[in-house]
Amino acid sequence: MSSLTSHPAAVAPAPPPAASPTRDEFQARLSALYALAQRSNHVFASPLGPFLYRRQSAYLPRFVFFGPGASDESWRVAFLAGFDHRELRASHALLGFVEDLAQSVEDGHGLNLTFFPIANAAGFFLGAPPRPLASLHWGRAHAPELDLLEKDARLRAYHGFVRVESAAPGDDEVSIRVRAPAATFASPDVELISSENTDPFPVRFELGPTPAGGPLSIADDLPFGPFELTLRVPPAWPAERYAEAVRTILGRFVLRYRALQAYGQHL
Repeated sequence: MSSLTSHPAAVAPAPPPAASPTRDEFQARLSALYALAQRSNHVFASPLGPFLYRRQSAYLPRFVFFGPGASDESWRVAFLAGFDHRELRASHALLGFVEDLAQSVEDGHGLNLTFFPIANAAGFFLGAPPRPLASLHWGRAHAPELDLLEKDARLRAYHGFVRVESAAPGDDEVSIRVRAPAATFASPDVELISSENTDPFPVRFELGPTPAGGPLSIADDLPFGPFELTLRVPPAWPAERYAEAVRTILGRFVLRYRALQAYGQHL
């Protein structure tokens, strides 16, 4: 009689991260967006700085989008990527999203959007060693880029921040975390983003404590409590799928946010 031996089910190893865009590829994409901004009536290049790092100077790349009909009263959102200058997928995809807006300006009608594609500018431009910028308190960190971001946040009084990052190795779905003060919107049923905005990508909506670092670390000192939306994309996804997820989800978020602004103006 033969016997059956029970063995633990084999667990397939997590796929390795896909190759990040090279430094030269990202620099070329960044230069192309600077050139586009010179021709656009709605996208403007406005580098922040300069800042000093170990006696060297650099700027924090910044692009500003003014949608048709935007005014001083328009809702303002800042998009951030590139806290780790060695991982450029999120930065690359965010540049692509700005390019999309430049071609479809009505999608951002009435909005004032700011983009920081490479927050770790000292690492990218000056060769600074890796620093945990994504988790540091904006008001206490000794990082020149975060000092600039803090001052910009106080000056611009953003209504919200969107962070685009790569997920942890082994993750096979997009994760989205939203932090919004209770008084951000008049109706408790109003959502910044929903599963309808993420199809066909697999998405996990996360809960948890508000992180100690990032833009919300200075929220108590701002004119009103901003929201924070963090979008994380699996690092093993091919470059095309990664970029498409970022551009699709952010594009639908902007359309929904534009509708929320119109809704708020009629309350």
